[in-house]
Amino acid sequence: MEPSKPKHKKSRKPGNPASSDVSTRDAAKVAVVVPVFTRGKDAGANSRDPQARLEEAVGLAAAIELHVVNAGIVTLGTIRPATFIGSGKVEEIAGIVKAEDAGVVFVDCALSPVQQRNLEKAWGAKVVDRTGLILEIFGARARTKEGTLQVELAHLNYQRSRLVRSWTHLERQRGGFGFLGGPGETQIEADRRQIDERIIRIERELDSVKRTRALHRQNRKRVPYPVVALVGYTNAGKSTLFNRLTAANVRAEDLLFATLDPTLRGIELPGGTKAILSDTVGFLSELPTLLVAAFRATLEEVIEADLILHVRDISHPDTAAQATDVLNVLQDLGIDINDPKKMIEIWNKSDRLDAEAHEKARNHVKRLPESLRPFLLSALTGEGIDTLLRAIADKIATGWPVVTLNLNPADGANLSWLHRHGEVLSQELKGDEQLRVKVRMAPEKAEEFRRRMKPKSSAA
Repeated sequence: MEPSKPKHKKSRKPGNPASSDVSTRDAAKVAVVVPVFTRGKDAGANSRDPQARLEEAVGLAAAIELHVVNAGIVTLGTIRPATFIGSGKVEEIAGIVKAEDAGVVFVDCALSPVQQRNLEKAWGAKVVDRTGLILEIFGARARTKEGTLQVELAHLNYQRSRLVRSWTHLERQRGGFGFLGGPGETQIEADRRQIDERIIRIERELDSVKRTRALHRQNRKRVPYPVVALVGYTNAGKSTLFNRLTAANVRAEDLLFATLDPTLRGIELPGGTKAILSDTVGFLSELPTLLVAAFRATLEEVIEADLILHVRDISHPDTAAQATDVLNVLQDLGIDINDPKKMIEIWNKSDRLDAEAHEKARNHVKRLPESLRPFLLSALTGEGIDTLLRAIADKIATGWPVVTLNLNPADGANLSWLHRHGEVLSQELKGDEQLRVKVRMAPEKAEEFRRRMKPKSSAA
């Protein structure tokens, strides 16, 4: 394993009580191991650049301020049932762990409980796999009650299958009822029962959260404002774009999973159309299925959205693979990713491209069919934002009827209402007493306007 020594801040203990698999208080130093397959079906399935995977793994460790003392790639041809990687590499990494005095080893893959236990024995350090570390990050990031519950549910489901590995007292037994009772239930059975009971309680609370969110969505539909959801790979720049479009101050950093809890804000689009913009948690390759299931209450905001903005970091070397990961998750949620009326693709971070790459990306966009063209922009500098807003307004208004209305030129109240609730396409003065207005608006808004029009106005 080629050693490297990225420098990061010293660790702090995650604030969420569910986060317990990585004890940063007594293990601040972490070694990062990224297994990469060189042959077989696993190699074909993994199309990612190994160096990009290594950088992402280091970024995951840095996301909870673990101090990375060594990071490297381990190549392997097949998975070893006992330790995942070969015995020679296990011994080599053991030497690195001892030399660097690392208390934690992050192995960037999914390990079985047996593999984790064997590696911990071989390395004399706590071993955490990709799922475990992502759970730690989510535990540290969750701020709302809903986010905390979802993280704890995922963490308990993960912990339940690893009681044998992570708890040292589970072989003990306690007595049955009374002083002369039999051996009673084993400690592992008692702990598993307590976890199952807690899972049931959390699921009940999350059902309440889902009902509350459903009521909120019903209330929004009564307004009604269309909902636009931002999705994308973690650190693609969603929160920066959210801040740019809404003038909000959502946390936006060059950090994996900087945003966890969803945020909703109103935005005004060209033509006076209003919408609600939702910033959601970033996706990730090999995102644990238990996390997707636990965060379904949050992801329902995406499912119910009228329009989805898929934000990509076009400057990232693995941008195509990242896009595939995001689209796979959306498909799992039952979203039609091939519907151009439902999706807009955004190529963000154009400011990070050099002049040649920027021109190449722009030419590539122009060659695509108009309905499939992504929007090349920079949420940081504002390049391309106006064009995107125009496209969002057009997508939302697709299928809305165009209504021609004859108003009195002095009827400023109704004309102002049309500008607020629809897209005024043209205004033409016919003589001194008639203003012909063409406006595109939602059917329910058109009906509402007909009910409120003054007697002097008439629909053409």
